[in-house]
Amino acid sequence: MNKRIRRVLSVLTALTIWLVLLSGCAGSVNDSLKDVTALEFARMMGYGINLGNTMEACDSSNRIPNRDPEVYETMWGNPVTTQEMITGMRDAGFTTLRIPVAWTNAMDFEIGDFTINEAYLDRVEEIINYALNEDMYVIINNHWDHGWWSMFGHPDLAWRDFAMQMFVAMWTQIAHRYEHFDHRLIFEPSNEEWGNRFNDRTPFSRTGGTLTEDECYLLLTELSQVFVDLVRDTGGNNENRFLLMKGYNTDVRMTVDPRFKLPTDSADSRLLLSVHYYTPWSYCGDTSGVGSWGRTSEVEEMNELLGSLTKFTDMGYGVVLGEWGVLDNEGPDRLKFFTNFLDNSDLHGFVPILWDTGYDPMHGRLFDRNDTLTIVAEDILNLFRTRSAARDEKSVEEIKEAAQQSMAHNLELASQRVETVLTADEAVAWIMFVDGEWGIQYSVGDRYQPEQIADGMTATDVEVTGEGTYTVSLDFTGTSAGFADGFEFSAVAVMNGEILFPGFIMDITEILINGEPATDFEGIPYTTNDNPVTTRVNLFNGWVGDIPAEARVLGGDLSNASPVFLENYRLSRIETLSITFNYIAP
Repeated sequence: MNKRIRRVLSVLTALTIWLVLLSGCAGSVNDSLKDVTALEFARMMGYGINLGNTMEACDSSNRIPNRDPEVYETMWGNPVTTQEMITGMRDAGFTTLRIPVAWTNAMDFEIGDFTINEAYLDRVEEIINYALNEDMYVIINNHWDHGWWSMFGHPDLAWRDFAMQMFVAMWTQIAHRYEHFDHRLIFEPSNEEWGNRFNDRTPFSRTGGTLTEDECYLLLTELSQVFVDLVRDTGGNNENRFLLMKGYNTDVRMTVDPRFKLPTDSADSRLLLSVHYYTPWSYCGDTSGVGSWGRTSEVEEMNELLGSLTKFTDMGYGVVLGEWGVLDNEGPDRLKFFTNFLDNSDLHGFVPILWDTGYDPMHGRLFDRNDTLTIVAEDILNLFRTRSAARDEKSVEEIKEAAQQSMAHNLELASQRVETVLTADEAVAWIMFVDGEWGIQYSVGDRYQPEQIADGMTATDVEVTGEGTYTVSLDFTGTSAGFADGFEFSAVAVMNGEILFPGFIMDITEILINGEPATDFEGIPYTTNDNPVTTRVNLFNGWVGDIPAEARVLGGDLSNASPVFLENYRLSRIETLSITFNYIAP
């Protein structure tokens, strides 16, 4: 649509809203959206972008509530949001704006006062109106928000009750405050915290939570139902407003799990489902440590994961990919990732909402909120503009057909790239690795993928044929820094070990760091597996809680077993790492 025409329509829309509010009939605004289904609504939402690191910015180490909203809005380095900035997002091809919010910036909840101050509610409303002025759809949520969600898993039941009271009070206020907005405004109860992160260790739950994973699934279901019921009970347009429900951890695999349940709703076909997508994190994530993407297995993984979400569209729920992107990689593969992701979204009718935190020339972030007010990468800007315009001109069937053709082309290009694929009778040992800055990574996961390697890094992996002694190593001296800055995660693994050599033990006999023997260990390592294929020993894995039932060591004594037995070397400057182990039959 011509920009001038759109601006005129936006002014007319704003005038209409003002007249309706003046007459006390806010419910009649955008009546056409009252009758669309969640699937139709998702198609209408188009492509979206996050206003990241803005209204959700907070300081958990020095929490001072009820300051001027601008203090928080600029706390993480972004400028004050303006109408011109949101107009630039609309001109770049985005028709949905997601506004992450930290509501406890405006709340003295530590003393039991759950009142959200008016200034913060006013500021969020201003930004909502910036987007509505451009006829965009708008999502507001409660983001990480100082980590208060961890109270839901607190060992003390009184704190869990406190968290529920706070949740109900927070969303009752938000829902009432914005009940007059038409159906372009969408409420989303949380961010990525509904799931395992109920047990996070934070200042509000210092020892971490005690919920089992099954209990976390049940709690998510309970909170989802509470949220839907309380929003509907506030009346006005909230009686049938679209609500964006959270997947478990916002993780695709954990959300398609049968333990995940969506709530019942008094309104018909008004629920959407939100998951996030940063797979593989080694390529997509902050300070991502792998510089390439686009081989057959990687493209197929994206298609398979996103395709699995049709479980929910088949049930009538719209699907919103509330965050996704390639945060720190600027190479040519980024366009391939974006293209295939939008293809999947177009094919299945999903809403892809790009995660963006403002332009950062050091990390390839995309939207310049200070100067140009647009996406700085021309290839990505052209992609969104072209694809967004095509959605206005083509039928749904034409959009789906074009997506299928593009996805087939993407797979054809992927097949031309070199990729290591082991057969069922091959076994290879290697060291999985993530450095402390997440900037250097190598083949993390239970499938051997040596192409997922940081630039300049050298890996020595070995074929495993049975019992014997094997040595694997990593050399970081060729990377830009010349070393790895400690490590965040590492494990030595044997791909297909569980299939070809079931029950074998990997007995580590020597660890060399920078050529010197490591001797200061925290407990002893143990052999285990996270899937039925790959055998592994965790060198440092801070995400493991209890020692798994399938763990095994020589002699059978697991009393001193540790998943972080290289804890004392975690902060070391590592130029080379070498592991020697005996592979021993049971």
